[in-house]
Amino acid sequence: MSNWSVDYQNKLRSAEQAVQCIRSGDGIFIHSNAAVPQSLIKAMTARKTELSGVKIYKIITLGPAPYAEADCEGSFYVHSMFIGPNIRKAVNEGRADYTPIFFSELPELFSSGAVKIDVCLLSCSKPDKEGYMTLGVSLDSTWSALKNSRQVIAEVNEQMPRTHGNTRIHIDQIDFLVETNNALPQLHNEAPDQVTMAIGRNVASLVEDEATLQMGIGGIPNAVLQLLGDKKNLGVHTEMFSDAVVNLVESGVINNSRKTVLPGKIAVSFAMGSERLYKFINDNKDVEFHGSEWINDPRIISQNHKMTAINAALQIDLTGQLCADSLGTEMYSGCGGQVDFVRGASRSPGGKAIIALESTAKGGTISRVVPTLSPGAGVVTSRADIHYVVTEYGIANLHGKNMKDRVRALIEIAHPAFREELERGAQQHKWLGKNFSLSKQ
Repeated sequence: MSNWSVDYQNKLRSAEQAVQCIRSGDGIFIHSNAAVPQSLIKAMTARKTELSGVKIYKIITLGPAPYAEADCEGSFYVHSMFIGPNIRKAVNEGRADYTPIFFSELPELFSSGAVKIDVCLLSCSKPDKEGYMTLGVSLDSTWSALKNSRQVIAEVNEQMPRTHGNTRIHIDQIDFLVETNNALPQLHNEAPDQVTMAIGRNVASLVEDEATLQMGIGGIPNAVLQLLGDKKNLGVHTEMFSDAVVNLVESGVINNSRKTVLPGKIAVSFAMGSERLYKFINDNKDVEFHGSEWINDPRIISQNHKMTAINAALQIDLTGQLCADSLGTEMYSGCGGQVDFVRGASRSPGGKAIIALESTAKGGTISRVVPTLSPGAGVVTSRADIHYVVTEYGIANLHGKNMKDRVRALIEIAHPAFREELERGAQQHKWLGKNFSLSKQ
């Protein structure tokens, strides 16, 4: 046996044995997105009666989060840098907390010691002949967390794709290993409806040949990607990679041939999707994973020619202030990489920063375009950062526009049922000028 093989065997533990190193008061980092170490999470949570004051640091994790349940209060306390469905209730009930931060700055929290990590829980691919595993489908801030932790525990998951880029980790860097065969949690998009397809058409009209794309997951990004089949030589530099991209790669629309940064490669920080996506990524040298301190760095993003960033919002006011992380005072998601990519794309040669949202919510009963943001709503992207705003009713380019012009532009792409109400709100705040009426323009 090679030296690393002996070391591997010596470090093998059951999940229950491996998590015995966790102590009360420790800071625990949980590998994120679809790379959640499912067996380690279950084993750690089973120790809830033995532990107290354990701090869980995480971003998005797919699947259950048992440590955030009410019966774990006092044992574990979650500090999340992005809120997903599995901890949203705990955050809004005060049993967990949210740290607003841009993804580009997240790794520095761990490296600087501002957030102390004692134990890092990972999920990795199987080792190669030299003893190197990979961090699989999620890199984001994981390197920073593991390099600055007291101990590292890794699930060696038979089903974790082997990935390329800055993902290799050697057996020597792991303290305990747990062999598992867990299917990766999947994230499926619903088919776009009529409204999201209309938004998708408007966004797709802004995407030029040879553009480099960033977009997330959901109905609108899925619709946009479905409508880019006539484009040529697109590239991808994004924090998140989903199924809808695969179709465009296989059709040749996305070939990364004109990219400025990592030409020929899809550059990504993490991937979430279906089994098809995970198989596409597995040992695919054309897909490179890098940390969010690099992928999300606006200076790096801006170097891509025609960088086109497509992001979402929960609400936007008539001056262009954008909320993407809360519904009033109720926390919903996070700052994520939106501002990173908005600023990077807007500084790119020929780049475009696009915000896409449905004009209404709750079955058309409320407008997402509002005179002022709801009380307590967080401004994730400032009015000065906003360029293109897209709804199913059109495109507003707010860059360089004064208050009157941006108010007019946003009312024109709001749902018709709310335009008069929005105009009255704008008049109340003196944003449209005395006796101004959109109906007279």
